[in-house]
Amino acid sequence: MRGEYKVPGGKLVAVELETVDGRISEAHVSGDFFLEPDEALEDINAALVGLPADARADDIAASITSRLPDDAQLIGFSPEAVGIAVRRALGHASRWEDHTFDLIAPVMMDPRMHVALDEVLAGEVARGEAGPSLRFWDWDRPLVVMGSFQSYRNEIDEEGRRRHGIDVVRRITGGGAMFMEPGSCITYSLVVPASLVEGLSFQRSYEFLDDWVMGALAELGIRARYVPINDIASDQGKIAGAAQRRLAGGVVLHHVTMAYDIDADKMLEVLRIGREKMSDKGTRSANKRVDPMRSQTGLPREQIIDSFLRFFESRYAVTRRTYTQAELDAAATLVETKFSTPAWTHRIP
Repeated sequence: MRGEYKVPGGKLVAVELETVDGRISEAHVSGDFFLEPDEALEDINAALVGLPADARADDIAASITSRLPDDAQLIGFSPEAVGIAVRRALGHASRWEDHTFDLIAPVMMDPRMHVALDEVLAGEVARGEAGPSLRFWDWDRPLVVMGSFQSYRNEIDEEGRRRHGIDVVRRITGGGAMFMEPGSCITYSLVVPASLVEGLSFQRSYEFLDDWVMGALAELGIRARYVPINDIASDQGKIAGAAQRRLAGGVVLHHVTMAYDIDADKMLEVLRIGREKMSDKGTRSANKRVDPMRSQTGLPREQIIDSFLRFFESRYAVTRRTYTQAELDAAATLVETKFSTPAWTHRIP
């Protein structure tokens, strides 16, 4: 059996192994990584032999670490990366290439519908009714999308919100508030089986699931990097923030919002926390805008989104589609019964 894992920003790790009576009986690790001393590779191989075939990635990593000499240097990979490759070889984890993704271009609608569609599509994947998906949002009105665990009164300036006529919805993932006006952001949601991030820590899974967009940004001329836990930045500063949730049924919901052209003055009047976050960035002057994607690419928002779609399509197996009526109906019901209710929006006052 053979498994591979490409470390985001690092090297490829491959492992070939055999099992007997539920345990690894033979293992050979290879790849384009760097390792010193040379003999440490035999220590890694030996650490795998005898492990149960259902060993977790962190248990595999711990076994490797315990066998390595103190002066060992693993460059471009880690014991955790070997553990993930082993899990894939044993059929416990999947790769991007093992899946066909539904690719859904932006459809303009009430932004609360997009929040609800995250839950609807994740439920379909959990029940085996649909495959994993990547979809882009588009919305017809301004909205603040709060993180699941944020306090409403600590995040929202109620007077500013009312003055600007901006509603608030609470999403099902954690993270910070998203100030979203039509055309101001680029937001996508990725719904995948948990097997795709099996063995990865929460922090590593963020970077892993956004590895494709790093390539897409590079094609647009943006040298981006991941800033733990969940930010994407360039040399000019933060570009985007990500949020994620592991759901019942073995599904991961991961989404990202990139600032295209945001009215920072208005945002600071609506979001309380925004004032603290933006105070060290000099965004207090009139008509100041947060526009990393527009200014760094010089491209229309629609062209950037289209380039992202085409990049993902060139990299993985996809099926282009739009939402089914059943999905839209289910999302509309969730908007009415959950996402537009005070009980949900103010569940953390």
